[in-house]
Amino acid sequence: MVTEFIFLGLSDSQDLQIFLFVFFFVFYVGIVFGNLLIIIAVASDPHLHSPMYFLLANLSLIDLSLSSVTAPKMITDFFSKHKVISFKGCLAQIFLLHFFGGSELVILIAMAFDRYVAICKPLRYTTIMCGNVCVGIVFAAWGIGFLHSVSQLAFAVNLPFCGPNEIDSFYCDLPRVIRLACTDTYRLGIMVIANSGVLTVCSFVLLIISYTIILKTIQHRPSDRSSKALSTLTAHVTVVLLFFGPCIFIYAWPFPIKSLDKFFAVFYSVVTPLLNPIIYTLRNKDMKTAMRKLKNRNVNSRVKS
Repeated sequence: MVTEFIFLGLSDSQDLQIFLFVFFFVFYVGIVFGNLLIIIAVASDPHLHSPMYFLLANLSLIDLSLSSVTAPKMITDFFSKHKVISFKGCLAQIFLLHFFGGSELVILIAMAFDRYVAICKPLRYTTIMCGNVCVGIVFAAWGIGFLHSVSQLAFAVNLPFCGPNEIDSFYCDLPRVIRLACTDTYRLGIMVIANSGVLTVCSFVLLIISYTIILKTIQHRPSDRSSKALSTLTAHVTVVLLFFGPCIFIYAWPFPIKSLDKFFAVFYSVVTPLLNPIIYTLRNKDMKTAMRKLKNRNVNSRVKS
């Protein structure tokens, strides 16, 4: 019986591993700092106490959590000759990845719905997107993420692992782990695609349709009113593409390519959680204002002390 798995990591070169350590360490510090900054700014600035920013703060919390499942282990493993994770630790990574990934998927759909109501039905916005609805959406996101992760874990928890235990990656995920099982996993692989793959593709198509409808609505509005909406919409669409692109390749693409598989795994777990706060901060005047207030408040408190 296999009691642990060995990660092959991103590279065998010692020099390259030092470079990768510095690179991903800086990225992870940026992820923690950027996403915490958004959460604190939304919580502390009354002007950001709206449904869109409430959902954005939850997205930042999920991005921070999602990255923390894999990045710290990957960074410390750059100095380990044997990159080992226990069997239970591997299952925990699978559970948490799908928990936070499923939750983020729902939050992104909710953010698209929020923009649809704000732009297409502005007079009913405060009624539809009231506080109780926003809180309910967040609870639903965490609940759906939990159910999704349990369904994914059920595929792997009872599989027999009796021999190979090397995972050609830097973290555990279901498609890679089930390939090591001492049984025919073809049908199981199809079920994984049917579960995560179809869910990801359908959600992506739904979001693209929603944003297309919103874009057509914006085109019929005066240019001064549509510019801000278009800027916000561009940020949302960019984040959707960054999240769903790697997910579709990892979970829905039936012919995985190892080199691209690792690239998209890094992109999904490290790059996207860093880019999201950058995109929302750089393209949003309200967020920029809130960041400046937060900075000035911090400077003033230091001067007084």
